[in-house]
Amino acid sequence: MDAAGNISWVITATALVLLMTPGVAFFYGGLVKAKSVISMMMMSFGAIGLIAVLWVLYGFSMSTVSHPVQFAGNPFADFGLVQTASGDGANITLLTVAYGATFAIITVALISGAIADRARFGPWLIFVGVFATIGYFPIAAWVWGGGWIMHLGSTLFGADSGIAVIDYAGGTAVHINAGAAALALALVLGKRIGFQKGIQKPHNVPLTLLGAALLWFGWFGFNAGAEWLSEDMGKVGLIAINTLGAAAAGILGWILIEKIKDGRPTSVGAVSGLVAGLVAITPACANLAPGWALLLGALAGVACAMAVDLKYRWGFDDSLDVVGLHLVGGMLGTLYLGFFASGQGLFTGGDLRLLAVQVIASGGVLVYSFAVAFLTGMIIEKTIGFRVNSEEEVAGVDLAVHGEAGYALIE
Repeated sequence: MDAAGNISWVITATALVLLMTPGVAFFYGGLVKAKSVISMMMMSFGAIGLIAVLWVLYGFSMSTVSHPVQFAGNPFADFGLVQTASGDGANITLLTVAYGATFAIITVALISGAIADRARFGPWLIFVGVFATIGYFPIAAWVWGGGWIMHLGSTLFGADSGIAVIDYAGGTAVHINAGAAALALALVLGKRIGFQKGIQKPHNVPLTLLGAALLWFGWFGFNAGAEWLSEDMGKVGLIAINTLGAAAAGILGWILIEKIKDGRPTSVGAVSGLVAGLVAITPACANLAPGWALLLGALAGVACAMAVDLKYRWGFDDSLDVVGLHLVGGMLGTLYLGFFASGQGLFTGGDLRLLAVQVIASGGVLVYSFAVAFLTGMIIEKTIGFRVNSEEEVAGVDLAVHGEAGYALIE
């Protein structure tokens, strides 16, 4: 585990996943109004600053539990990592801490896309801190740190059943978590002024494409980074090809739907399909044969392309389709394993038990995350206010909130 190659890989993977959050900032930034791009990107960079600090102070301590029924770890057990940094094996453990921090950061940053063009920065940071503390940190413990989701299979079917929830890289903890919270915040802040289909066009499509490229680049660390813990990194090849293939198939699935619906494929649609495929393969990257990964990616592209229009039918303003991409894509990838996981899925040699635990785990995270985000957001909105006023929203929030403009046009 402490071989030089493994250590080099986890440092690389940590940097790759950290780069994904600036990738989100570019991806989201290109999609909003030109006068809101600074605000949109600052929400991601603010999340990097605050979540990284909280993770070092107490988040990592909360992300592991000693018993499946424990809600979260004791935040004061190793406050500031004093014991970890001076203990035996500190070099290896601190690498695990750093890698885990990048997952916490991007999970919360993803939520910001649902409230683009209308959120104040200070209340957003308050939400970030609260949601990370009682939302992400405990859920990370449930999924990967010894909590109830990690032990759900043995709890329901016995320790010898071989059944366990599969979420290799964050279908539940990252994408369902972020997507459910995004839906909650979209409901709390309400609709943008003039909300309707086609309310605005992306102000900078190349910026969005750059963000998508950074996301795909970083996603190899996101999905394959944890393999550093295995001595031979025996699944890294499978994870890499599935990460490549599912994303590529997602592009094709999305632009096919665009061609059928609108008569032409778009570049924003292509990179949205790319992200949909990546989201769906995240929980399944180490447990699908490559052919099944291609099918998952294509299905994700199709399903998410169709899901993004639900906000107009159901009347919630998820500005940048976090729900349609991350909640729908995360649910699809997590449940798909119940049918096609290698040797365990319903159609690949298993039975209904894996599907059962996948449904319970994904549903539990969805409900909990939505409730935490909705209550937190509502308290902020009713006390100090979360949303900018109407004049600032129409004019663009960059100058009002940050005193900056994204583009300085000089004659």
